[in-house]
Amino acid sequence: MKRFTKTHEWIQVENSVGTIGITEYAQEKLGDVVYADLPEVGKTVKKGEILLSLESVKAASDVYAPVSGKVVEVNAALEDKPEIVNKDAEGEGWLVKVEIIDPAELDDLLNEEDYKKLCEEEG
Repeated sequence: MKRFTKTHEWIQVENSVGTIGITEYAQEKLGDVVYADLPEVGKTVKKGEILLSLESVKAASDVYAPVSGKVVEVNAALEDKPEIVNKDAEGEGWLVKVEIIDPAELDDLLNEEDYKKLCEEEG
């Protein structure tokens, strides 16, 4: 089950590892992604901290950690083809995988229905 943040990140959890990316809504607002500044494997982040940044033809945008964790994998395909984020933001365009430190933090995230409402409110 995917969970979402109010800053338009998603996380899909399998066992204790969360795959993180930006939402379709976020990639549409961002425009054509031209560079992904991915973190180093092994980096530890706290929930709400900047995890990485994406650069588009419009602007650079920070991506925030939806939960605290340790980066265990980055999507290396984005180094050569950052546009994958635009083509499939919630699939092949995933950004990083983190080993989740505190699974209880997932409870603070939005479900799909609540996230859709948030996007409608933002227009």
